[in-house]
Amino acid sequence: MNRICQIILRPGLASNLVASAARANPVLVATVPRWYSADAAAPPAALDKPTLDKLVRTNKVVVFMKGNPQAPRCGFSNAVVQIMRMHGVQYDAHDVLQNEALRQGIKDYSDWPTIPQVFIDGEFVGGCDILMQMHQSGDLIEELKKVGIVSELLKAEEAKDDAKK
Repeated sequence: MNRICQIILRPGLASNLVASAARANPVLVATVPRWYSADAAAPPAALDKPTLDKLVRTNKVVVFMKGNPQAPRCGFSNAVVQIMRMHGVQYDAHDVLQNEALRQGIKDYSDWPTIPQVFIDGEFVGGCDILMQMHQSGDLIEELKKVGIVSELLKAEEAKDDAKK
């Protein structure tokens, strides 16, 4: 696991961010991101471009990962899940370990060799490393805003600023 992922997954960092967001917005604690397993719709043995087009557009944010948000099966997928939780993003997740055709098909579709893969508004954003950089720089908040999603981290920061006034 690279150093960036180790930083975000360091015990206490994520929980402190989530805890502060939860204090600002108690609804966040009760919110569970929805996700769909790749095998739920029993995709065909070979996935064509139109099928993958549909999958990446099922929600504003779609993640192709190893495992599911409740039980990620690799550290990079787990890092993506933690970032999405910190921002309070509802997203569709597809477990590529459940379907080899999906696993290879999404790699070919995005021309990106690794999993996880994140799509926002049907556009490929990148994998764990790129999402991590966007999260740390604040660019993720801006990208989410473009598709009508207000980050819980931004809401918590605004609430903190309002409380100071």
